[in-house]
Order: sequence, then C-alpha cells, then structure tokens
Amino acid sequence: LVHPAKFPEQLVARFVRFFTRAGQWVLDPFAGVGSTAIACRALGRSAVGIELNPEFVAVGRRHLSQTSGSGTQLLIEGDAIEVDRLLHKAFDEPPVFHYFITSPPYWTMLHKSRGGNETVHKKRRRNGLPQTYSTSDRDLGNIEDYGRFIEEVSTAIACAGAYLADGAYLTVVAQNVRDVDGTLRPVAWDLARALSDTYRLQQEQIWCQDNKQLGCWGYPTTYVSNVHHHYCIILQKVAT
Repeated sequence: LVHPAKFPEQLVARFVRFFTRAGQWVLDPFAGVGSTAIACRALGRSAVGIELNPEFVAVGRRHLSQTSGSGTQLLIEGDAIEVDRLLHKAFDEPPVFHYFITSPPYWTMLHKSRGGNETVHKKRRRNGLPQTYSTSDRDLGNIEDYGRFIEEVSTAIACAGAYLADGAYLTVVAQNVRDVDGTLRPVAWDLARALSDTYRLQQEQIWCQDNKQLGCWGYPTTYVSNVHHHYCIILQKVAT
C-alpha cells in the first residue's frame, strides 16, 4: 500500500521464468518495493534491485525476508543512474546479469488530475497514502519536461544494461499517458524508440490490469478511453 504504482510479482515471474535459468542474475534499476527481487527468490534466481526511495527499500527488504526460496537477492538504496558505483560498492566483482526487467515512472502521471471520477488515486489521498514516488529532484517521475524525461530514463536503463551479458534480454514495462490538456504522451512507444538506439527491439507484450476500476471519462463532451493496458517492451543486448 505504501507504493502508489506497484506491479505484481506474478507479472515479473512470468518473464523471469521464460528468459532465465535457475541461479542466473536479474537486474531491476527501478525496484520500488522489490517485486522483482521477491519473484526471483521464489523462482531460485539471484537479483539486484536499485531504488531511490528509502521507505520503499525498507518495505521491500521486509517482504523479501518473509519470502521463501533460494538465490541471493539485494535491494540497494540509490539512484539508478549511479548503478556502476552502487554495484561496485555492493560486490567486490559485480555479477553479469542474464536478464533485466523494470518499470520506470510513467512520466508525471501520478501528479496529474484524474478529473471528477472517484479514482484509486483519490482514495489513497483520503486514506493518507502516498500518491507519488517521492519529492526528490532525482526522482525521474518528477521531471516536467517530457523530452528530458525520456532521455533520462533511457540513459539510466543504458547504464544498467552495461552489466547485461551479450544476447541477454530486457523487459521494460511502461504505459502511455494522457496529459491534462488531452494530449496522449506515448511514453511506452517513445521509450521503445529511444532504447532501440542501444538495444535490438524485439517484441511487445500487453499486460492487462484487469482489476482496475472503470471510470466515466469526458462524457459527453469528448472521447477519453479507460486505459487498463501496459506495454512490456522486449529488447535484446547485441554484442558490439
């Protein structure tokens, strides 16, 4: 509950089981409350998650300690852009990662108004739960300039991807965002395009968030759809 946009361990487990073998290492540079690490422990994969918000790290570590399984899983507090320093601080020799899965902020979506509907976001506010990831100026979810946001996320993913084995796959979970002025910001598509400069864009899968409530958006003055789907962008690191 402390995390305003957690993705489910079952989603991570599906991809980790497909793209890795037991004992291999998985990296998540936007770890949140540790969904990737928790899924990896249950599957017998080792994992490193990097997360900026210390409260999320504490929650993730607590849940990780209560999860049975095998392998080595670490949740590291820090900025994803500093992955090189953080990994060398945690390990004498950082491991080679065989898979990468993460879900970066969906731009400033958590700061945007949902209109007059009774949304989960508004219920969280009423219940005193966090509505955004943090107030830190290092939090990519607080970058107002859309172009800079895409560039910063792509850079952070490229820095972390340097520790991936050649031929390894990446999965980036993202969602397109409707801005308050009605413009659709294609976050997932723009990230896929930016990341394809570094990695080979292979495929996409759709995660349908089928437990999300419906809202009556814009009726009868304009068309606004309910958006329950996220893009799972599949990329591959190609040997240079």
